[in-house]
Amino acid sequence: MAGFEKKEIIKKSKNFSRWYTDVILKAELADYSPVKGCMVIRPYGYALWERMQFVLDQMIKAAGVANAYFPIFIPESFLKKEKEHVEGFSPELAVVTIGGGKKLEEKLVVRPTSETIIYNKFSDWIHSWRDLPYKINQWSNIVRWEKRTYFFLRTTEFLWQEGHTAHADHQGAVDEARRALKMYTDFFQDYLAMPGIAGKKSPFDKFPGALDTFAFESLMPNGKALQSCTSHDLGQNFAKPFAIQFQDKNGDLKHVWQTCWGLSTRAIGGLIMVHGDDQGLVLPPKIAPTQIIIIPILGSEAEDNKKALKESKKICQQLIKSGLRVKIDDREEHRPGYKFNYWELRGVPLRIEIGRKETEGGLLTLARRDNKQKVKVEKEKVVARVRIILAEVQAQLYNQAKSFLEDNTCQAEDYDQFKRLMKEKKGFIKAFWCGKKDCEEKIKQETKASSRCLPFSASKEESQCFHCRQPASFQWIFAQAY
Repeated sequence: MAGFEKKEIIKKSKNFSRWYTDVILKAELADYSPVKGCMVIRPYGYALWERMQFVLDQMIKAAGVANAYFPIFIPESFLKKEKEHVEGFSPELAVVTIGGGKKLEEKLVVRPTSETIIYNKFSDWIHSWRDLPYKINQWSNIVRWEKRTYFFLRTTEFLWQEGHTAHADHQGAVDEARRALKMYTDFFQDYLAMPGIAGKKSPFDKFPGALDTFAFESLMPNGKALQSCTSHDLGQNFAKPFAIQFQDKNGDLKHVWQTCWGLSTRAIGGLIMVHGDDQGLVLPPKIAPTQIIIIPILGSEAEDNKKALKESKKICQQLIKSGLRVKIDDREEHRPGYKFNYWELRGVPLRIEIGRKETEGGLLTLARRDNKQKVKVEKEKVVARVRIILAEVQAQLYNQAKSFLEDNTCQAEDYDQFKRLMKEKKGFIKAFWCGKKDCEEKIKQETKASSRCLPFSASKEESQCFHCRQPASFQWIFAQAY
């Protein structure tokens, strides 16, 4: 069965882009679609997304947000109600003009994001201060007509969740937007073992129609930044055109203040790049669909095989009962070495080998995916030891990524140093910047780098822009980005 032998994956250090595609195809996460720019998410890739959904959905609901669903088709007139919004998305829109064989009276836009169709209903549902805050979330697909596509990172259609909230005052909306980004930051760090930098986007890099956009920026092994997720303070920019009003405690009619926030299947792409190696995926235990694979070492002796399978099932049940995600690979048509490669490629954090030595003795053989180390564990202590090892793997992956982030975050005092760093090292570069659009455009033309965010931790100082030498008060994060 071809398709996942390690020799078919190019080395990560040799050709990063090719390695990334190789891993996705060989690990059977996704495949090409007959529709240009789209991708097919295969069962293993979708299992990873389901695991992310499960974790994030719990975090969303814990914040008092309820799930809902809205149509994929949006009347064109809805998008035109907010000028900046429609201008921002116009180049990416897919538009339906014929339905049921007849020309539509009004064109329908295939959902590029759902603010307009959701806020049309907010105006029907919100009437009083007692209705606020109003918080909903939607798990859905999105269509944006991309010119250049890349598995998971940028596709014409992708999956995501989008939260939408309405509040009685602006501070409530700001707090919610910051809360959502903190939720995402915790998710990336605690579950995906991906550190990053959280901050505010520049005024001309914010979401179309927002007052402010907040983002969590991750650093990939090739030195490029990945905008992993965003949250937005929408102010009243949608509340006014959609007439979303409420009567306050004094009986006065006011417009609500709003937020939206989202995380997509792009997170899978970041996860692959940050932790993967020359053998394929390396998945953090907290997010891995399968945390442990048990492989019975089957040979020519029927009785030995019977004992290995029996012991494997026994251990599997013990681990499942303790809340762990476990599978047995008992396929008889493949040798153990083939199975080792198969599950290594898929990034399963821990392997348990059970053969004649394990059934006759009191020890089991455990192999870690991240560092390839093997240990012997007493059968009676396997559950406790497995939990410890999985926690160690999770921490090790995060610490490795954090060290890379720290080692590849530099500071530039002037433009010559900035250009040299961007050419030789890439990564995140901290620098005082004036915040002007024409200044950044010149930087981007010459270095392909752009401002990623103003870190929440940044402190105000009096300095000069590293590029134009005009007054600057904050150090921004710059990088080349996906």
